[in-house]
Amino acid sequence: MKRESLLGKHVVHGQPSWRIRSSSVEAFVTEVGGHLAPVVFDRRRRCIQPYALAPWWNEKLPPELPPIVKVLRGDFFCLPFGGNEEACRGERHQVHGETANRKWTFESSEREAGRTTLHLSLNTTVRRGRVDKRITLVDGHNAVYCQHVVSGMSGPMDFGHHAMLKFPAQPGSGILTHSPIKFGMVSVQPLENPETFGYSMLKPGAKFNSLSRVPTMTGGRADLTRYPARRGFEDLVLLATKQCEPFAWVAVTFPKERYVWFALKDPQVLRQTALWHSNGGRHYPPWNGRHLNVLGIEDLTGFFHYGLAPSVRRNCLNELGEQTCFQLKPEQPLKVNYIMAVAEIPRNFDRTNRIEADRDAVVALISAGGEFVRVPLRHAFVLTGTPQ
Repeated sequence: MKRESLLGKHVVHGQPSWRIRSSSVEAFVTEVGGHLAPVVFDRRRRCIQPYALAPWWNEKLPPELPPIVKVLRGDFFCLPFGGNEEACRGERHQVHGETANRKWTFESSEREAGRTTLHLSLNTTVRRGRVDKRITLVDGHNAVYCQHVVSGMSGPMDFGHHAMLKFPAQPGSGILTHSPIKFGMVSVQPLENPETFGYSMLKPGAKFNSLSRVPTMTGGRADLTRYPARRGFEDLVLLATKQCEPFAWVAVTFPKERYVWFALKDPQVLRQTALWHSNGGRHYPPWNGRHLNVLGIEDLTGFFHYGLAPSVRRNCLNELGEQTCFQLKPEQPLKVNYIMAVAEIPRNFDRTNRIEADRDAVVALISAGGEFVRVPLRHAFVLTGTPQ
């Protein structure tokens, strides 16, 4: 990891970043865009680093590229979520919003009772308001507790997290599972177009009930539970999350590496999960076919990756009863709480079948074969926003 000190921050992979550390985890948050990466879990022993970093981080890029592409790494908060190519009610938003592109302001870094919290803020200008970002680490927990509070805004808004995992190159090295869903759907338009040197494989708009059998353009079926796969293609599907308590979840099990990455959310706030399969299907700069073995696990409320305008108006998801935006109110801040964590697993743990609240500050990961792992985790955070 390349870094150097800079005015109280660190330059990490080319980006000024703030560092936060606990006994178990070390994480960096970029000043531009608030991207969370690199993150080292189990930092004193195995040093697990699951997040992706764009391969062009040290290259001179065209100035017209949006900051999000230049910084691209780890996880970031999107407000609004999506490409936002179309203006909405007079608002012209950047790709994934100001929160993923503009500079954040440092508010505080505090350590108390075994918890360390980094507090950043951003005053938005396209739609005036404020976003407060708090990243908390807890000693003994291989987890990152994220909270974003959106205040002072009114009107419709889509939003979400945009985590990106880097998989081992071996095909099928990671196995993706999730809490119950209502249905899944492929993006209604191909994610990429050959005319602009991008390629997709899955059938646009296809609806499915299982990630193991997703229709392709050629009439076949693809198994999206195993990744990497489909080298040379970029695709995106969306899962409509079933309402469940006390949390909804998504997990990637790496049996050979013997760990699981997982995320917990409140399905009343983050209604869907988009899965972006990025495996060398973009042959235009700066991608140039080299963004490989990356899976975006993007928990959101929105209409796929299309942005605010398509999420606000009538679309094929809200016609099926899916909420694709929230109505923000200045006097009622929106709180988005999210947990990302890593757990070590035994050799015979094949895939994560269930994640359950075990005790007040413990979750249990149960494999398809019945093996289980108990993980220290304050899962109530997804509802309360307090990692205590």
